[in-house]
Amino acid sequence: MIEPTESESKDELDRFCDAMIAIRAEIQAVVDGKVDPRDNVLKNAPHTAEEVTADAWSHPYSREQAAYPLPYLRDGKFWPPVARIDNPYGDRNPDLRVPADRGVRAGCRRSDRRGLRMKLETVEVV
Repeated sequence: MIEPTESESKDELDRFCDAMIAIRAEIQAVVDGKVDPRDNVLKNAPHTAEEVTADAWSHPYSREQAAYPLPYLRDGKFWPPVARIDNPYGDRNPDLRVPADRGVRAGCRRSDRRGLRMKLETVEVV
C-alpha cells in the first residue's frame, strides 16, 4: 500500500500510478513470454543517457522504449548517472571513506536484513 503525503499533487500521484501500471505491464510481458526474460527493458532499467545514445545497442527492445517508457518523460526526463547498482556487493563490501573536509572519525549504525546491528568504528579519510 502506498500512502501519499499531503505535499504531492494529484498530477504527481497520477504519474506514479501510470508508472506502476507500466511496470506491471512490463512484468506481464515477461510472464507471457513476449519478451526475453534475461534481456528486457525492466531487467536492464534504469538506462543511462550514455547507454541509450551509444552507437552500439544490443538489446531486443528499442532505445525509445528504454529512454521514455512513459510519454510524459519526454518533457522532464531525469537521466540517472549510473545504471543498476549491485546492492548485495555494496552490503558485503561497504565503502566508508569520508572526504577529509567531513571529519576524521565517524561512527554509524547499520541494520542488515536479519535485524542484526553492528557498529562501524573506523572510517578511512580520503
